[in-house]
Amino acid sequence: MGDNELQYDKDVIEFLAKLWGDGYLSPGGPDEVDRMLEGIDLTGRTVLDVGSGAGGITVDLAGRHGAGRVIGIDVERDVCVAARKRVEAAGLTDRIEIIEVAPGPFPMPDASIDIVFSKDSIIHIPDKEWLASEAFRVLRPGGWFVAADWLISHDGEPSPEMAHYLALEELDFAMASPDRYRRALEDAGFIDVRLVNRNLWYREQARTEIALLTGPARPAFEETLGAEAVAGQIAIWRAMLPAVESGEMLP
Repeated sequence: MGDNELQYDKDVIEFLAKLWGDGYLSPGGPDEVDRMLEGIDLTGRTVLDVGSGAGGITVDLAGRHGAGRVIGIDVERDVCVAARKRVEAAGLTDRIEIIEVAPGPFPMPDASIDIVFSKDSIIHIPDKEWLASEAFRVLRPGGWFVAADWLISHDGEPSPEMAHYLALEELDFAMASPDRYRRALEDAGFIDVRLVNRNLWYREQARTEIALLTGPARPAFEETLGAEAVAGQIAIWRAMLPAVESGEMLP
């Protein structure tokens, strides 16, 4: 996983919860998780949640989707603390384990996991080829790697608009193209590789997020982050929108 410099502290977790839902650090909420898992039965299965964040999705995997055991791993302490509290509040400590890990190999043996799941966190892992190989290593034969990530549409340098957005974001984003992801997955040994472009969905979502940040709810966001930080977030979202609307940035 990526380096462990703190990027999602308590205030950021609370800010994103107001934007995307309690326990969520990425857009779409339970509906987007349901879409990702369509046709895949988690009942009684062992699931590894890579980049489990504040635990909203991790709890969903066990609670709503019936996974028998979920192991959530993340490199940041604050999100792991938040996730453990959420797991305890949901009464799922017997089926969910949250592990704070150091960057590096997943802390489980070969062929021990039924589904490797990740939503919008592997953008922090630069080496997509290593990631694909590591996911393949821990999966049992017949297992699935189910993930959403933020991609760039090509293998070249970002456009000026995209570069401007990334500079404002100041996170360790390491975007890869759909072609690179497909090659990495197939070279690792995966078959039946399917990539679904969610750009059109997120175009509408991003506009909704900007309206929320700049509308009547803005004071609530400012109570969490402060007025200056919220203004900075709005600038980031507005810089992101051209990259999304051009199709260069896509989930």
